[in-house]
Amino acid sequence: ISVFKFTFSHTICATFKTWIGFIHALIDREPVLHETSLLKPKVVIAVLARNSEHSLPYFLGCIERLDYPKDRISIWAATDHNIDNTTAVLHAWLTGAEHLYHSVHLQTVEEEDSYVDELGPKHWPESRFTHVMKLRQAALAAARAQWADYILFADSDNLLTNTQVLNQLIAENRTLVAPMLESRTLYSNFWCGMTSQGYYKRTPHYVPIRNWKRTGCHPVPMIHSTMLIDLRRSASAALAFYPVHHYYLWALDDIMAFAFSARQAGNNYIILISYITFLLTTVQYKEEPVLLSFSVDFKLETSSYLHIASKPKDTMAFNQVYLINLKRREDRRDRMLRSLEVLGIDVTLTDAVDGKALNSTQLRALGIEMLPGYKDPYADRVLTKGEIGCFLSHHNIWKKVVELQQQQVLVLEDDVRFEPSFKSRLNTILEDVKQSGLQWDLIYVGRKRLQIKHPEHWVEGVKNLVIPDYSYWTLGYALSLQGAKTLLEAQPLSKMLPVDEFLPAMFNKHPKEEYMSHFKQRNLKAFSVQPLLLFPSHYTGEPGYFSDTETSTIWDDETVATDWDRHHIRGDRSRGDKSPTAISESSPRDEL
Repeated sequence: ISVFKFTFSHTICATFKTWIGFIHALIDREPVLHETSLLKPKVVIAVLARNSEHSLPYFLGCIERLDYPKDRISIWAATDHNIDNTTAVLHAWLTGAEHLYHSVHLQTVEEEDSYVDELGPKHWPESRFTHVMKLRQAALAAARAQWADYILFADSDNLLTNTQVLNQLIAENRTLVAPMLESRTLYSNFWCGMTSQGYYKRTPHYVPIRNWKRTGCHPVPMIHSTMLIDLRRSASAALAFYPVHHYYLWALDDIMAFAFSARQAGNNYIILISYITFLLTTVQYKEEPVLLSFSVDFKLETSSYLHIASKPKDTMAFNQVYLINLKRREDRRDRMLRSLEVLGIDVTLTDAVDGKALNSTQLRALGIEMLPGYKDPYADRVLTKGEIGCFLSHHNIWKKVVELQQQQVLVLEDDVRFEPSFKSRLNTILEDVKQSGLQWDLIYVGRKRLQIKHPEHWVEGVKNLVIPDYSYWTLGYALSLQGAKTLLEAQPLSKMLPVDEFLPAMFNKHPKEEYMSHFKQRNLKAFSVQPLLLFPSHYTGEPGYFSDTETSTIWDDETVATDWDRHHIRGDRSRGDKSPTAISESSPRDEL
């Protein structure tokens, strides 16, 4: 019994000591705390706007959609010398969106709508350069006073369509960094070379970067328009827009002066090109901005805090404007309607004939027969059902023009890109045609000229109009009542070939005499605008390109598929007429 008591007591003591040690360990151990994530850096977005009523709703919409906490963003905006409603637009937006942001500031001065020594809105006298430099410096000083971590300068005609742009720029961890901005030309917001006087210098490095052949971050001597400065870095303290550096001897220019300041501060400019934003190179006060240029690839949305009145629409000098679109191509339809909305053109949507839905019975019922001996010049094949559907779509409009006795119409396909000032330029040409008394049946507005060995002849008395040679594409054309009658009287359904081969045959310019011989009356009075006002929205090999006429089946044999792309030859970027890529105004900052 004594042994049992000793063993039991010893066991209890050992257990008690173990528990006491465990409790002491718990008391001595540091508590485990789970830290919350860091707040995003504080950013000031600086916006300078002048006569930007047309672009501000889209620009501010892009700012709203940035994927970044708005309570970590302050807006600093300035505007003056306006002849439009820029001030009112900015004020309305800041009033509506103020509750979202950490703070907002609008600096504006009610004064003259132009500088005293300014010759026009595109003229940059020294007074204007100085004023802009002072404004940028004021924004920089305001950001420093707020102890902001970053300041993003963004011009009001730079559309930051990538919602991650701010996060990605910050992630680059650079003192000074910019996104590459896209435009319709080689113009962008950086230089790869600079002369000893501070001016632009052409280098072999620019085009590969601008054309996405070289991606990543690159040190460059100049960035402008949109850029991010890391104010946490000591080197940023030496950056200044105004006054200019005491060693600065170049011409008075805001971007050149800042580039010099950055170089003296030991900063390398970095251009980041891992995503796309957009730069509007539109000239102020144009009939419509070049916003329509970007509606090809993006659905540009305005700010949710601004009410934008719909632009008045009309049919220009035409009885009707027809837009041909396949019902199943909703993306093309939406894009075209957005572009036409920007242009202020009232359009009649016309359902295209879907070649894929045609069967042999329907073709026979329509009396469709292929032109004897026809072979595609590149694919060495007969017609596809897609090409038949395309022809019937145009043919239906020709019939409607005659039925309604419409004197002149405009026919558009749904895969076009409008040139700047499309509406006013086409109206001017049509007015010149009317004043000259020129008799016409068809006027190409967009096409691909194939015969380039000999120049086409200009029409006497009418500017920007030529007599066309053999051409491809029916992107868009004006058609008169007499022209529609002439095309229908040829009875093309019984001897069908692609519509863009048929038209040259009808004005007697097809290189194949055996094709033209089937059409006795080849007297279509055809002309073409020059420079062209329409081009394809996408070319072969580009994202978004698809051909409904080529990706089809042989017209009389549904088992034979055709996926060879006729536009591989027709649709390359080398425009035979050497037409300009886009109408853009000259600028000392433009690569071109």
